[in-house]
Amino acid sequence: MKKPFLALLLLGASAGAASAQVEIGLKISPSVTYLRADSPSALNFQNDKSKLSLGGGLVVDYFFGQNYAFSTGLLLVSKGGTVTYTDPALVVLNPNDPASVRSQKIGLQYLEVPLTVKLFTNDVATDTKVYFQLGGSIGGLISGRINGDKRYTDVGNQKESESVKHFIIPDAAALVGAGVEYQLGQSTKVFGGLSYHRGLVNIEKYFDEERGFQDVSLKNNEVALDLGLKF
Repeated sequence: MKKPFLALLLLGASAGAASAQVEIGLKISPSVTYLRADSPSALNFQNDKSKLSLGGGLVVDYFFGQNYAFSTGLLLVSKGGTVTYTDPALVVLNPNDPASVRSQKIGLQYLEVPLTVKLFTNDVATDTKVYFQLGGSIGGLISGRINGDKRYTDVGNQKESESVKHFIIPDAAALVGAGVEYQLGQSTKVFGGLSYHRGLVNIEKYFDEERGFQDVSLKNNEVALDLGLKF
């Protein structure tokens, strides 16, 4: 009784392995990034400017059906943007004094792992499919700059600190995207699409810990053009 049951399990595993397919490739993603800022009105944290960024790396699509795949990889991505805020230490007589409004141009680099599902249509034209991508990503901060520098001197308290230490290391985002994939050869495909990455984590820690600002929140946002080649 055990032998036929074992044979059936092995047959099922073999069939699953035969139907599974892994596609590996590379992609490059020019993007527009910005920071969603929130704070009490007295601090008036605001998103001021977006940032042109560039990312890319390895992509892996693991198909567990003809038209759907688990998509992951390892990417080096740049994020950030420019924020403005009112520094209470610089407000002396006139709370509307422009000198009390500070600006930070923030540039961050992350190593990121997408955790998504891709859904493919049947061919909409010869060797051409449309795909939809849904899921999220997790990342770790590896470098950071404020106003282009690795070190930052705070005008409010005259202290110097490493720019990267103003932010927490982990980041996470929800991801949604869509695009087109074209079969060039037996195993070569090119793809292009758009994706939106909405940050879920407050990445800021400096103002809370060093300046005593309460309820300041900065979250990454990104709109990316995804261009790639799978082998």
